[in-house]
Parts: sequence; C-alpha cells; structure tokens
Amino acid sequence: MKKFLVSFVLLFPLLSVLPAFGFGGCEENCQKCHSLNKQEVQQIFAKLQVPDAQVLDIKMSPIQGLWEVSLENKGARGLMYVGFSKKYVISGPIFEVETASNKTQETLQRMNTEVPRYVETSTIPLDKALLLGQKDAHYKVIVFTDPDCPFCGKLHAELKKVIAESKDIAFYLKLMPLPMHPDARWKSQSILCAKSLQLLEDNFEQKPIPKPACDTKDIDENIKLAQSLGITGTPTLVMPDGMVVTGGRDAKTIIDMVLHPPRKEK
Repeated sequence: MKKFLVSFVLLFPLLSVLPAFGFGGCEENCQKCHSLNKQEVQQIFAKLQVPDAQVLDIKMSPIQGLWEVSLENKGARGLMYVGFSKKYVISGPIFEVETASNKTQETLQRMNTEVPRYVETSTIPLDKALLLGQKDAHYKVIVFTDPDCPFCGKLHAELKKVIAESKDIAFYLKLMPLPMHPDARWKSQSILCAKSLQLLEDNFEQKPIPKPACDTKDIDENIKLAQSLGITGTPTLVMPDGMVVTGGRDAKTIIDMVLHPPRKEK
C-alpha cells in the first residue's frame, strides 16, 4: 500500500469510480452535505502507512462523490481522490470523455506552475552530465531526460535554440530512463559510456546508436538522485535558482524563466 501511494505521480488508468448517489439534495453543492479536512486526510495517510505525505489542498473532483486531494510526498507532488465515505481512495487519472482530456494531468501542471517547487542545486553533481552549451556559461540548467521520451526530444530541440540565442545559458543533461521505455536504459548506458551528446541527439532523430561499450552505474545514480529530489518523470528541468519545471517549454519561455525567475515564496 505504501508503494502504491508513493508512486501516485505515475498515472495509471482509472478503472473504477464510485457509484452514483440515489438521493438528491447535494447535487448543486455537495460541500453542504459532505466535508473533508486536512486532519482527516492525514489520518488516512497514517492508515495507509504514508505519514510523511502532506496535504496541500482539498477540493471537489470532476466526478461527483470524490474529493480531489493535492499532496506532496518526499518532494514529489501528486493527486489522489477520496470517496465521500472516506473509506476508499483512488490513485490515477480522470479523463473527460467529451474532450478526451486528462483532468488529473491538467491539475498537476497547474499545481507546478502556480506554486513552484524548489530543490537545492548544490546537491546535484554535474561532473558526469552531458553538456549542451558553453562550460563557462553564467546560468546552468539541469535537465532530467530520457532518450526514448518523445517530449524530451521536442524539448531538446528547444534547448538547442536557447544556446544558439544565448551563450550565457548552458544545459546539463542527466539521463533518467523510465521503466515504460524498455530500450531507454541500454541507450542511456551507451550514451554515457561514450560520454556523447551526439549519440543522444542521433537517437532523438531516430538514428541507430551502438550498444553499450561499458557497464556504468551512472544511470542508477541518476535515478536515485531524481527520486531524492521528488522528480518522477521526464523531461524535468531544474532552473539555476532551484525551481523545478516539469514538462517541455519553448525556447523563449525557457530563456525568460532563466533570466526572470519568479520570486520564491517566503
């Protein structure tokens, strides 16, 4: 059960929803009849053996009969859904059929945009990272990437636009192959063994790359580091001030975020 909640950021198909209620009176404003506070959610966390998880917000979910609970556990943010009975929780995405939109993912993106999360950049070693840009660049951005992640490939193209426009910004790439991409691990190993940015770019361009020429522990170290920072997906950028940015951004946005970072909340 603990493993189930710790991995809440990884989105799984939502296989079940609570039954519709047969009696009315709460359809227009369910909060008049039902309530859930942070203390009650913390008690649920304790029963599920994840007492360190912290509640960030509670609101009604898109599905009647479920609360949407935003939370943070060991630096990673996520969502879970709690039934009105407070006896059941659901971890997974909610899709809106009419638009085919992932409402859970949309909420997570808003969470990370509206309330930035920060990590300590001094804890991230850069000596074994792949460098994109000038080594003496004033601004250093750390990027957790996966060679078989299509969004990572799109972001990489934007990163190249950034360094073409500004020599003051450099990117340090940490390879973090995800389990959902079965070939990503050996490709990451091959790239790191050769210490080759070109191999990574060849792979993003769908060109074949050679099998690994060595056995390196760098990949496991990168994964362990990412987990300690609450980073669970790719691409993820860590800006010079430590702000964590999940998902891709265009070159103009990245430059603006580097040069004009939002103020940290005290």
